[in-house]
Amino acid sequence: MMAETIYALSSGRGRAGIAVIRLSGPAAWASAGAMIGRPPLDRRAVRCAVTDPESGEVLDDGLCLGFRGPQSFTGEDVVEFHVHGGLAVIDGVIGALGRQTGLRMAEPGEFTRRAFENGRMDLTGAEAIGDLIDAETKAQRRQALRQGGGALARLCDDWRERLVTALAHWEAALDFSDEELPKDLERATQSAVSALREEMAIHFVDGGAGERLRDGLRLAIIGPPNAGKSSLLNALAARDVAIVADTAGTTRDVLEVHLDLCGYPVIAADTAGLRDSDEAIECEGMRRARQRAGEADLRLVVFEATAWPAAWPAFSELLTGNCLIAVNKVDLRATSLGGGPGGVPVYGVSVKTGAGMGELLGAIGATAATSLQSGAMPVITRARHREALSACADALAAFEARTDRLVHPEIAGEDLRVAVRALARITGRVDVEDLLDVIFRDFCIGK
Repeated sequence: MMAETIYALSSGRGRAGIAVIRLSGPAAWASAGAMIGRPPLDRRAVRCAVTDPESGEVLDDGLCLGFRGPQSFTGEDVVEFHVHGGLAVIDGVIGALGRQTGLRMAEPGEFTRRAFENGRMDLTGAEAIGDLIDAETKAQRRQALRQGGGALARLCDDWRERLVTALAHWEAALDFSDEELPKDLERATQSAVSALREEMAIHFVDGGAGERLRDGLRLAIIGPPNAGKSSLLNALAARDVAIVADTAGTTRDVLEVHLDLCGYPVIAADTAGLRDSDEAIECEGMRRARQRAGEADLRLVVFEATAWPAAWPAFSELLTGNCLIAVNKVDLRATSLGGGPGGVPVYGVSVKTGAGMGELLGAIGATAATSLQSGAMPVITRARHREALSACADALAAFEARTDRLVHPEIAGEDLRVAVRALARITGRVDVEDLLDVIFRDFCIGK
């Protein structure tokens, strides 16, 4: 069945200088031609009057660009109208398209889905488009572009090709045992599987950097009441996001703010002050504060300068692992702060005067960079990638662990098939014909 022609606003809705309205499908060329009075030109922008074919009303003076399939974003004929971004213009063009026979509004993500289904990109590339749209920091943008460039897809395709070859050779030894096959084929297959599993294991020790970079480093600001936690959050955000008052216990719940620190995404959470209390709501706030501190990638424990260092022993359980100490209101203290317990870095700051804030911001940014940088290797950016790789590794481990694989080679072969299917789920490339291609190419069976 011929694909439907779809259309939608591809740029953000709202008042803007330019809006992009995209069509994709077999009727895109004719539909656009009806609105500009002539066929679009392939890969050339044409200035034209965009009209409503039904009424003849001129909707805008804009541009029309055509992209003939299969060399287009979706692999189909694609046409884009670049018109002025006023709501009336957008609604006029969208309305005129909707009144044409054979066109319908695109579903969310449908242009990208068609690109995947038509072989223009794999699943990791499609996901990278979403990540690039959502990117709020330089590091997120770089990771999305790298993913969209095929870094992870190329790695997975290489693994999959090697695994398909191992499976094809294994099944060839079973199904075509009367043919002349390479000697010691079983041992070679086992060696290839072992090498592949060890190589894959390297990508499981990344600490989840790719996923955390997409979501942001979780920073919990925690400490006693009236230490200046909410004021510090406001300073980090450069705006008033938390209520600040001299009354202890003002903060009752967890308040989150998304920040861009040194090009890395950080989700900073202001929490309730920790102290002894019998008040039910405050106790619930403190429970949530401790929970958030336990889940955080980095804890920023805030103390008041006049209470430092006497206050820290009551918070010793929080001063372990990945944490920093901020001693606030240093403008009220004349003596030096000294070091923190167990070598925890201590930063003297004054939210009121801004003293020390640059050093503290730099320390948080450096921690984010260390935690979120992935090095030169392609990164796992989504939970589904990790789950698929884990399933693949488990199947390979099961193959290696079978002491009876030569007695029951068909069961061991199923382990390899499970591994191939799991790996193919990452990119969305699943094709049983690959097995036949390898068998006939390498063994020339049936010659």
